[in-house]
Amino acid sequence: MQPFPKETYARRAAVLKALGHPARLFMVDALAQQERCVNELTRMVGLDVSTVSKHLLVLKDAGIVRDERRGKQVFYSLRIPCVTNFFACVESVLQG
Repeated sequence: MQPFPKETYARRAAVLKALGHPARLFMVDALAQQERCVNELTRMVGLDVSTVSKHLLVLKDAGIVRDERRGKQVFYSLRIPCVTNFFACVESVLQG
């Protein structure tokens, strides 16, 4: 067996940690449907703009979402849409 690849597991843990908040999970689900601007996500999740922006930064830093500035608005989209496959796996655990 190979030695413990700490960096690989640290990066995996960072992605899972970024997903470890209900509001961020909701935003990922919303972004799986289509790209959205911060104001739209703010209305959907029911939090203030500052809080939503902080959550999006966590997701962006983990490599889960990407952003694109268009004029005064910033639009977010999923960078790794396969994350929704993980959600399906989690749901199977919750149902079983």
